[in-house]
Amino acid sequence: MTFDQRALPHVDDLTIGILGGTGDQGRGLSYRFARAGQRVLIGSRSSERGETAAREVAALPGVTGAVTGAANPEVAEAADLAIVTVPWEGHAETVASLREPLAGKVVVDCVNPLGFDERGPYPLRVPEGSAAEQTAALLPASRVCAAFHHVSASLLADPAVGRVDLDVLVLGDDREAVAVVMALAARIDGVRGVHAGRLRNAGQVEALTANLIAINRRYKTHAGIRVTGLLL
Repeated sequence: MTFDQRALPHVDDLTIGILGGTGDQGRGLSYRFARAGQRVLIGSRSSERGETAAREVAALPGVTGAVTGAANPEVAEAADLAIVTVPWEGHAETVASLREPLAGKVVVDCVNPLGFDERGPYPLRVPEGSAAEQTAALLPASRVCAAFHHVSASLLADPAVGRVDLDVLVLGDDREAVAVVMALAARIDGVRGVHAGRLRNAGQVEALTANLIAINRRYKTHAGIRVTGLLL
């Protein structure tokens, strides 16, 4: 089947808010979007931490988009599209607190509910079915998608990595929102956004991250996902 990237919407002018963006995944995504020219807002529980992270990301090589930092509520209010990258332990509390500023907006959840023990990583049970479905339940007025679960934070944050060769699986019930997230994923050089089904299927996508972590540890690499049979 032909994969036509040109059919996706124009997203270059969107302001991207990274909620909980001071962690590894948030910083990595912030850098790649800013490197692609997007305006990026990095959120944190404290405005000072957000501002510090923004200065550090803005100073990295290749950044062409504006990067600023603030507290999560301010970022949620100002962003056109928000990406949830908060730790799972504080996921529900943080998302619920942002219900009003995120109303009507596309919200992308990339959180992986994982546990770790002496045998390695494993997926945690989520009552709603997945972190993304929890977000959808907490944000009934938002357009929730799931994406960016399998992107290595180390690769994203490394200025020496020019292309990040993988597919981002995008799940959601709002087709227009899914197309926006697919287009945003494609702003990262080397990445394709692939529509991978409805939000109810996000649980196994989040859980697959445990397998990728195990692969990366075993083979000392940064493995990702590529979907075969999609021809550019």
